[in-house]
Amino acid sequence: MSGRRIAVVLFNLGGPDDAETVQPFLFNLFNDPAIIGLPGFVRTPLARLISSRRETSAQANYAQMDANGGSPLKAETRKQMAALDAALSRLLPGDEVQSFVAMRYWHPLTEEAAADVAVWGPDEVVLLPLYPQFSTTTTASSLKAWREAYAGSGRVRTICCYPRLDGWIEAQAEAVRAKMVEAQAAHPGKPLRVLFSAHGIPEKLVSGKGDPYQEQVEATVAAVATRAGLTDWVLCYQSRVGPLKWLGPATPDVIVQAGRDGVGVVITPIAFVSEHIETLVELDIEYGELAHEAGVHPYMRVPTVSVMAPFIDGLATAVSESLERTGTAPAGPGCQGRWKACPCQAERRAA
Repeated sequence: MSGRRIAVVLFNLGGPDDAETVQPFLFNLFNDPAIIGLPGFVRTPLARLISSRRETSAQANYAQMDANGGSPLKAETRKQMAALDAALSRLLPGDEVQSFVAMRYWHPLTEEAAADVAVWGPDEVVLLPLYPQFSTTTTASSLKAWREAYAGSGRVRTICCYPRLDGWIEAQAEAVRAKMVEAQAAHPGKPLRVLFSAHGIPEKLVSGKGDPYQEQVEATVAAVATRAGLTDWVLCYQSRVGPLKWLGPATPDVIVQAGRDGVGVVITPIAFVSEHIETLVELDIEYGELAHEAGVHPYMRVPTVSVMAPFIDGLATAVSESLERTGTAPAGPGCQGRWKACPCQAERRAA
């Protein structure tokens, strides 16, 4: 079938535009029940308190990336949107395809994207989170906000995750191989360890809520390590906050251990597809300083996949193939275990 109007909705968390919007961005983040699972009358004032207390330190971090104190995530996502539209125009020449960006915590917010898609009037809608691995804290929250906001036309299907999508794995492996070659050329004979750093979540989300995120991250890492031909690598988790026990090992601990072992580090963000504060500040600056203190040399970071051709082409193929169905499904292999929070398994149980 051709001549269709196809809307592709790209979901991401978003980031502040400048220093003035850091506090409202943080408020939206902490006021999400997927982040703080308390009743609204408790969560909302708590979110105001947390965002107020963290505003100054967060502004300082964003200022290290941008003179205006904002996040590059929106611009990065728009580049991916343009690249995906170009790939889809080649793949689906008889159709009219347009992508839309829906950010969870800052503009363009999900509600704004939903209104824009409804005005455009699509025949088909493809929901495509820019989170390769499914989690209740990211994908589930974004999809819930979309369902509550969208009242427009079109048959809807969701690509819930793509932890082992071939294009995603190839782009990651290609970037890791390139950085390994660079590190070996600059430091011949130095043993190197690849650290796959993913954003952490509390362990109770996996054990209690049945969140498949850990399994899917592990699947991504294993596939990339095999594709890249790695022999010394470690999966670790970054960005821990609060008193709860999080998935481990923690990235800072693994960096310190590399120093003890006398190996250099090539670190790659394995759950992020675009540059933002967790890569440009946390990995590059904060963990870079830690690596220096721990005697880790070299410490080199693999860039995110961004608009690498294998990644974008993989997403375009996933969008095209999803048009043959409705409902929710992964692109490539998804969950292997039984997880309460897996939306595909939930749909099968409800059928």
